[in-house]
Amino acid sequence: MGCTAEDIAGALHAAAGVIAEHRIELIELDRAIGDGDHGENMNRGFTAIVSTLEDKVPDGPGAVLKLAATTLISKVGGAAGPLYGTAFLRAATSLGAVEEMDGPAVATALRAALEGVQARGKAVAGDKTMVDALIPAVAAAEAAVGETGADVTAVLAAAAAAAAKGAEDTVDMVARKGRASYLGERSAGHLDPGARSTALILGALAEAR
Repeated sequence: MGCTAEDIAGALHAAAGVIAEHRIELIELDRAIGDGDHGENMNRGFTAIVSTLEDKVPDGPGAVLKLAATTLISKVGGAAGPLYGTAFLRAATSLGAVEEMDGPAVATALRAALEGVQARGKAVAGDKTMVDALIPAVAAAEAAVGETGADVTAVLAAAAAAAAKGAEDTVDMVARKGRASYLGERSAGHLDPGARSTALILGALAEAR
């Protein structure tokens, strides 16, 4: 079964709930190696997405993701707003005017999101950023599609599981990007908040299916 605009709106509602539930955790993770505002910023952004979607759900999955992108860019401070906004915007662009997303479209959208984040933030694998959750998520999504022609649910489940593992793997990394990089070796031993929020969002999207 495909994923419609209404489905994506519902999934974004679910993601907002998960971000709200983990707001304090994200604040504390960011306080350890950043400036402590990641949880508050992400919660503000996703709350705004939900509020906007309550007025009207745009036609088509791409339009819903574009609305999410513009909302995050305008409402989320720090680096997260532009990075997440770019991710959603690139994903939206990859979908074009399709009325329903299938499994391959989800994998393509995730790939576009990753490329957007990397173009914007210049991060690569091992830099201890959200990219370290996104790279394995994209690889898992594409593998699911390639191996079994997986549907939306299976693709998102694979991506979410890989993102969670990728986020956990940032604990041992030394940050090379962002404010955390100022700590040098002292950044090791801490979970990256951007990778964690990425995993939380993908997990919520998967659970919503």
